[in-house]
Amino acid sequence: EVIQNSKEVLSLLQEKNPAFKPVLAVIQAGEDNLMQEINQKLAEEAGLNITHICLPADSSEDEIIDEILKINEDSRVHGLALQISETSFSSKILHALKPEKDVDGVTDVNLGKLVRGDAHDCFVSPVARAVIELLEKSGVNLDGRKILVIGAHGSLEATLQCLFQRKGSMTMSSQWKAPQLQSKLHEADVVIFGSPKPEEVPLSWIQQGTAVLNCSHDFLSGKWLQIGCQATENNRSNWSSLWVQQNMVGSGRRWLREQQYRRWKLHCLKLQPLSPVPSDIEISRAQTPKAVDVLAKEIGLLEDEIEIYGRSKAKVRLSLLERLKDQADGKYVLVAGITPTPLGEGKSTVTIGLVQAMTAHLNVNSFACLRQPSQGPTFGVKGGAAGGGYAQVIPMEEFNLHLTGDIHAITAANNLLAAAIDTRILHENTQTDKALYNRLVPSVNGIREFSKIQLARLKKLGINKTDPSALTEDEMRKFARLDIDPATITWQRVLDTNDRFLRKITLGRGTQRKAQFDIAVASEIMAVLALTDSLKDMKERLGRMVVASDKNGQPVTADDLGVTGALTVLMKDAIKPNLMQTLEGTPVFVHAGPFANIAHGNSSVLADKIALKLVGEEGFVVTEAGFGADIGMEKFFNIKCRASGLVPNVVVLVATVRALKMHGGGPSVTAGVPLKKEYTEENLQLVADGCCNLKKQIQIAQLFGVPVVVALNVFKTDTRAEIDLVCELAKQAGAFDAVPCYHWSVGGKGSVDLAWAVSEAAHKGSRFQFLYDVQLPIVEKIRTIAQAVYGARDIELSSEAQSKIDRYTEQGFGNLPICMAKTHLSLSHQPDKKGVPKDFILPITDVRASIGAGFIYPLVGTMSTMPGLPTRPCFYDIDLDTETEQVQGLF
Repeated sequence: EVIQNSKEVLSLLQEKNPAFKPVLAVIQAGEDNLMQEINQKLAEEAGLNITHICLPADSSEDEIIDEILKINEDSRVHGLALQISETSFSSKILHALKPEKDVDGVTDVNLGKLVRGDAHDCFVSPVARAVIELLEKSGVNLDGRKILVIGAHGSLEATLQCLFQRKGSMTMSSQWKAPQLQSKLHEADVVIFGSPKPEEVPLSWIQQGTAVLNCSHDFLSGKWLQIGCQATENNRSNWSSLWVQQNMVGSGRRWLREQQYRRWKLHCLKLQPLSPVPSDIEISRAQTPKAVDVLAKEIGLLEDEIEIYGRSKAKVRLSLLERLKDQADGKYVLVAGITPTPLGEGKSTVTIGLVQAMTAHLNVNSFACLRQPSQGPTFGVKGGAAGGGYAQVIPMEEFNLHLTGDIHAITAANNLLAAAIDTRILHENTQTDKALYNRLVPSVNGIREFSKIQLARLKKLGINKTDPSALTEDEMRKFARLDIDPATITWQRVLDTNDRFLRKITLGRGTQRKAQFDIAVASEIMAVLALTDSLKDMKERLGRMVVASDKNGQPVTADDLGVTGALTVLMKDAIKPNLMQTLEGTPVFVHAGPFANIAHGNSSVLADKIALKLVGEEGFVVTEAGFGADIGMEKFFNIKCRASGLVPNVVVLVATVRALKMHGGGPSVTAGVPLKKEYTEENLQLVADGCCNLKKQIQIAQLFGVPVVVALNVFKTDTRAEIDLVCELAKQAGAFDAVPCYHWSVGGKGSVDLAWAVSEAAHKGSRFQFLYDVQLPIVEKIRTIAQAVYGARDIELSSEAQSKIDRYTEQGFGNLPICMAKTHLSLSHQPDKKGVPKDFILPITDVRASIGAGFIYPLVGTMSTMPGLPTRPCFYDIDLDTETEQVQGLF
């Protein structure tokens, strides 16, 4: 019956999961072929897989624990049974067992659940269950019976007592040497032997008609002595093994249930906003974040899907995407903005305020997906990017400084590739073909063979040989020489620090060449990280990255340099999104950080995809694009959405009265300089005139067929008349709705109206479309963006830009989307032209190709890919309290 029941349950589970078959691991100390045969036979009958780990009988505690820990971490194994001597069951071994795999039911967690009455949610000792089942199948009525358990210890004794009490029995426990044993045996209706009976205890002490069960370890393992009662030898081990199998089926059912999408059980954190609002770091430090493993569990992540960094950060493994591949995505919301002042208008703050409102106040699952900030701006002029006020990611100092080291990994990978380029040029210039070939393919311990990536290069060259000694001299030369043209090298070294003195450098002392440093987040590897959808895809993208051309005009890639595998190794952890939380305890992914003015300006595709699965079909994922809608949003649609295949439901367009006044003709706004009175006093005319920029950005979003909700990020100096005017003009310009937001001062409660508006707009549906066909010529795609998005009359290509476009087209890269590198401070290429500039010619000074990332990269005007530090950088205010180790001065 037990076998049949197990088979039926397993069959039902396999109807929806045909490939599923529970796997039981048995750790066995000593040779016990009989038990192995029994386990194997029963597992086959029930439809389970079983694997035995056989250790020597004298294995130490640590050796057994080592095997337990391996099984704990093996996601292919659903249950673990221990067949070791009773004396080996130390507390250390029991604590090493993972309760979810403890099919013996011996861990404290499983015993505790049983005692509390949660038997449906735990594993119960197979031996104890076999005792109860055998007695009941034998017709013994347990209600009111006196049960004596002799010589049992630990989990078996506790489980037997608990199960018998649930059946209404009166349970007694005793040891074999107890002085009252004879009288207890005389009273008992049922006697359970938990350990072998000593010879000095005669069977005559047991009353005739008493049911006696021997479940001692020696008996169950075949080393038993007949005690004068009738016994069926060939069943002595089967019973407990049967219940192990049934526990295994239960473990499989639980494992499958965990693989499905689970409703969130999120405990939100309470806010107690103060007035006046303290500094960002004071607010962040005043809130105690949940432990990140608690947050992960609340949102449905499994224990083996996270890698914890400290207490408040964790990386999420990509295996989750496979687990939830059949789960419908939630709604997809993009936060963009109008053309900002140098101070920024609060897109990150709005993003955080919106998800806090949705989850903490409307009980709707929502996830924020943000970029990781570069340390250049953090120590430069802009400060951090964790949001602000009562709408932040916490801890904000961990968010803004290092995080989990992704940008450092990108820096290391980028500069390894840069070193490989110059090294290859050096060695090709100083060695003969034969010497170069022999060093590239050396003989190691008498064996000479190509590496995997070298075989790929041979295939690319059309050389179908695998024996290094079989190549002709011409083939050896083709293989060994990349013949890089130094004048065509586009790959630069990077650093995550604003340093204008590295914008132009000279490399080398003998043979020299001009080069430059870029800021780390401008590296193509950052763009690859942000646009990839798997580890395999990332490796392929890294290999496709073009670093230069050879002297015949053909592209030279990372694959050609043989460095792709090493780059992937450096990036293997960075590909996993980073999990953090908001001030109100709602989840946030922080992953990838390309700038929007010199790169594509969006967080990772992977973070968005994972979040869309986790929130469920009715949930929302809110992601943010850098700078104005003309910059980050355009690239989100034309580059990120092409790469991801995801379709956005709503655009939230962030505006401020301050920025609108600037666009209406207000005085210049400079970081670190107090605002002029036009910005702190009511001025409806400036606001009305500046709404031309808001209207233009709404129109840009409408080019893509997505509904727009305007979020007015309210500052304390804004008046009611100014707020009402902006909202009215935004709706007249075609916005689905326009809502004032107060999250900075009160948290998610201040963005509830925005959350309602976004939800309504999302259910309206979008008619998403791309701005251009990628098959158009490169020049036409650039012109389309310049005219339709920026409002330019036309474009003007420098001779260098035209030459690069011709080269990339000839090399077969003409069908890639466009990533414009342009100032974020104006719709045009001139930062001082505010509002909506008209009738201008957009100058394209240079064009680069990010083939691994998958876009062509025109530079507009005098764009620099390495920022500089201002006269008074932020680092003047950043300090560490050496007593408390707390960071000070971040904002």
